[in-house]
Amino acid sequence: MSSSRLLSINTRHAVIPIAALLLFVVGITTHPSNGILIGFGVVLALAVLEAVHHAEVVAHRVGEPLGSLVLAVSVTIIEVGLIIVLMSAHPETTATVARDTVFAAAMIACNGIVGGALVIGTFRGRIATFNPEGVGGAVAAIAALATLCLVLPNYTLTTTGPYFSSAQLVFAAVASLAIYIAFVSAQTIRHSDLFLQPETSPASAPAAEEDQAERPSRREAGISLLLLAISLVAVVGLAELTTPLIESAVEDAGLPQSVVAVSIALLVLLPEAISALRASHRGDVQKSLNLAYGSVMASIGLTIPVIALISLFFHYHLALGLPNAAIVLLALTVAVATLTIVPGRSILLQGVVHLSIFGAFIVLAFNP
Repeated sequence: MSSSRLLSINTRHAVIPIAALLLFVVGITTHPSNGILIGFGVVLALAVLEAVHHAEVVAHRVGEPLGSLVLAVSVTIIEVGLIIVLMSAHPETTATVARDTVFAAAMIACNGIVGGALVIGTFRGRIATFNPEGVGGAVAAIAALATLCLVLPNYTLTTTGPYFSSAQLVFAAVASLAIYIAFVSAQTIRHSDLFLQPETSPASAPAAEEDQAERPSRREAGISLLLLAISLVAVVGLAELTTPLIESAVEDAGLPQSVVAVSIALLVLLPEAISALRASHRGDVQKSLNLAYGSVMASIGLTIPVIALISLFFHYHLALGLPNAAIVLLALTVAVATLTIVPGRSILLQGVVHLSIFGAFIVLAFNP
């Protein structure tokens, strides 16, 4: 790739993050109309895509499996920022926004992204292969995190309903962070080989060659790291400006407020979903699963501690316990994921099953 081509690519991908940041500055100093806010929303979506693009560049530079971690953490920063914007704007009516967003991210990643990756992977090679030891550990950690943070609050006695007491919330935050740190240590240091595409896979060699050929230079990775930071700031800022318009549209349409949380999760996970599906198309199903399950790990393991700390400090009511229908979907997801992962091989059937669960989640989100 020539230096002029690298320059044009860097220039093209720099325009949107910088423009989004400038629009945010203009927005907070003026009072834009709804029509202009819709335009801001379009730029917001483009800025999310650019944020994950630059995270991908950095990820390609550092290599797998650390690259998947970079992507997952970047997406989580966006998610946390959007949740904080909603909670700070309407603290009295957004007690469930963190819960709904985290659950939506889990359903989208564990069923939508995983299902899509398996379908694409099995169409490519009839059988999709991956390392069951690494992926199985991720699924076990997700099951523990989801149960401790999203199910257990419904069954505690100190407080009624879907709420933790302060001491219980602190424990859930610490436990979530501890599990996430242990997972990151396993994925990037102690057992990183368990999160790589098995060499026995017929598509693993071409995928590795492609990743190696596209590895960016240190200078390009550094520029992308800077643009990633700009994109993240711009995304959170524009979200603060456009969120009232989204909430008003949802209310006017007569939809449940949880749809706002689903929209946030879909927005922040869309670019990561594209990355995962591309990896599966190249034959690297392992990377697809790393991205999907890693994003859920980061979503729960990082979002819950941050939101718990904010709720304790600012005395927000934080409802974490899921409703019964959501608990059923969560239990079904964990059971199906376990049976999918254990063999280390998947056929088209498993992908279709995951996508069916994802479809059920979307239907119930709009029509509970």
